[in-house]
Amino acid sequence: MTTAPWRDPARPAAARVDDLLARMTLEEKTAQLYGVWVGAATDGEGVAPLQREMTADYDWDELITLGLGQLTRSFGTAPVDPALGAHALARAQRRIAAAGRFGIPAVAHEECLAGFTAWGATAYPVPLAWGAAFDPALVAELGRRIGHDLRSVGVHQGLAPVLDVVRDPRWGRVEETIGEDPYLVGTIGAAYVRGLESAGVIATLKHFAGYASSAGARNLAPVRAGVREFAEVTLPPFEMALREGGARSVMASYTETDGVPVSADPRLLTELLREDWGFTGTVVADYFGIGFLQTQHRVAADEADAALLALTAGIDVELPTLKCYGRPLVAAVREGRVPQALVDRAARRVLLQKCELGLLDADWQPEPAGPVDLDSAENRALARRLAEESVILLDNPAGLLPLAPDTRIAVVGPRAADALAMLGCYSFPSHVLTHHPEVPLGLAIPTVLDSLRAELPDAKVTFASGCPVSDPDTAGFEEAVARAAEADVCVAVLGDRAGLFGRGTSGEGCDVADLHLPGVQGALLDALVATGVPVVLVLLTGRPYALGRWHGRLGAVVQAFFPGEEGGPALAGVLSGRVNPSGRLPVSVPRLPGGQPWTYLQPPLGLAGEVSSLDPTPLYPFGHGRSYTTFAWEEFAGDEVTETGTDGSYDLSLTVRNTGERAGAEVVQLYLHDPVASVTRPDVRLIGYRRLELAPGECRRLTFRFHADLSSFTDRTGARRVEPGALELRLGPSSAEVRHTARLRLTGPVRVVGADRRLRCEVEVSGGTD
Repeated sequence: MTTAPWRDPARPAAARVDDLLARMTLEEKTAQLYGVWVGAATDGEGVAPLQREMTADYDWDELITLGLGQLTRSFGTAPVDPALGAHALARAQRRIAAAGRFGIPAVAHEECLAGFTAWGATAYPVPLAWGAAFDPALVAELGRRIGHDLRSVGVHQGLAPVLDVVRDPRWGRVEETIGEDPYLVGTIGAAYVRGLESAGVIATLKHFAGYASSAGARNLAPVRAGVREFAEVTLPPFEMALREGGARSVMASYTETDGVPVSADPRLLTELLREDWGFTGTVVADYFGIGFLQTQHRVAADEADAALLALTAGIDVELPTLKCYGRPLVAAVREGRVPQALVDRAARRVLLQKCELGLLDADWQPEPAGPVDLDSAENRALARRLAEESVILLDNPAGLLPLAPDTRIAVVGPRAADALAMLGCYSFPSHVLTHHPEVPLGLAIPTVLDSLRAELPDAKVTFASGCPVSDPDTAGFEEAVARAAEADVCVAVLGDRAGLFGRGTSGEGCDVADLHLPGVQGALLDALVATGVPVVLVLLTGRPYALGRWHGRLGAVVQAFFPGEEGGPALAGVLSGRVNPSGRLPVSVPRLPGGQPWTYLQPPLGLAGEVSSLDPTPLYPFGHGRSYTTFAWEEFAGDEVTETGTDGSYDLSLTVRNTGERAGAEVVQLYLHDPVASVTRPDVRLIGYRRLELAPGECRRLTFRFHADLSSFTDRTGARRVEPGALELRLGPSSAEVRHTARLRLTGPVRVVGADRRLRCEVEVSGGTD
């Protein structure tokens, strides 16, 4: 086969794949449509729910004679030395290529939500921290470095980023999301995709679409979002990541919307994704998602029926391992239950992607290119910078922070001395290593306690854990209160323990009924505050928690969303003042633990009012964050009412000056307010932002280039339209504070826009004086 036309890299990819498909049997084509999860357990504590039932029996040596579509998580299943793992993956690929008639290797995929999920690989901050940084360029670099590490060991596809928009913070997977605003999620997510794809790794957008809108904040539950909510909130980040990021794969969501499971929905996976948006890559199933059409959704009578529904909808690859796309699919095609054209369509897409990756070339080489180092000094420096940028100073009313260098500090709390407090549920130590207690972490992960002692060597630092994370054990309260009473300041380090399926307080399947702090941590904080010693609350969490109970009673509040392996030094730097905090909230922080779901994207009827005794106004709004320096927003241009067409644009400018005595970063945010529209609109929504690093006295001129497309919305017919009428463009440091307002009037006819509309507000930075 080495001289066959499909092996010739000089030929067009489509011609090569057509030639190859013509030579393949039905069994060889279907073999390209599933993955195999070698070494995955089917029982035991670490197994996902329903995993046993969703895994088919197979003989490896016999299976690979037909070829193989994907290899599932060679590094992310059990602890393996990265260099040895790279050579083991190369050996497996050689075996696969040698066993089949065509010598085609598999696509190797791994999780890479907050770094490569492998033993010894850098554990970066979780995506919610990316949102807090408001820094797409830094996240693009993150994606590039993760992609480089994946390729260095022979991995082709990464299952990230998560582009679900937070709709209910009680949902366990909030930590995996970027935030509650579709524009923030889209711009940050597209940046990550650009970085990952620039390294030659296929980015997989998930979970398409609606996963975070599950009813009752329950994992894998039905979605009851309306058509316009789906179009306005759920879909835009995916569209942006495809158009601007260039993602080559999409993962179908587990959920069902209005009775239709995503995995059986051709309107979503084919008509919208491919025909309207022009996507040409592969659609992969979420793990076991095709089998769930039979067992969970009950829209398929058997495995072959599930395969028919999924292929018809547009799912090309069954992950993580073969079940429905194996023997049941082959038999169904032979019996005439499934058209072979559906198999050919999916196989063609898979093989085109393998052609792009060079896996059809005769000179394909599986060996790693050089030494393997998955936690390099460059990686750790990037992890530190992102952690520092993502820490949010929520409150510092009396200027208690930064801490004095020689003060007496009582560090209290169950998250202060635990390295895992820094990591989300898809980090390797939290995701896999908890089932291998005999294996070391493989990473240096300083705790907050250790980092604070190193940061402030002249301070007297004592410690007491006080209580567990989630158990109702108050035995440690007495010691914790005693340590606090002896100190000048108490640093209370509270928060979540990441885990899976109820084994943590945050993470996949770790959904909660309300937003009280886990366990008895709230009672511990009450006891610490009662000592009269100033308390700095440091939160290490995967979601926001209600803090209204302590508002006005704390000396300062610092929020970090699972900041990764360098999170301890980053937090210590903020507490000491070495780092000027610049993070901004990607999700609102509620005042009360109930009253969910609620996000800032509310129409007027969803805001506080006299018709209800329940006030949903958050304690700290989306976009909020404080600094140790001050900024002036000057020379605003855009006060007068201006007219422009429904296809027109408008520039508004301002100068931002650091008026304090130390360097810092300001995040300027642009919000749209639409006073009157044909359907109800959010009172405000983010349409642009820019993070500015400024030295003391330094200034920059910002120009936001607004286009009328950014005011478009889905009307009653399902079309997206730009309407004439009044608009307000509001500049502020959060969604709840307005510094400057530009008033526009769009003139002309209603304009219907499509997939070619402008998706972002470009921002130009100029000037710079001291």
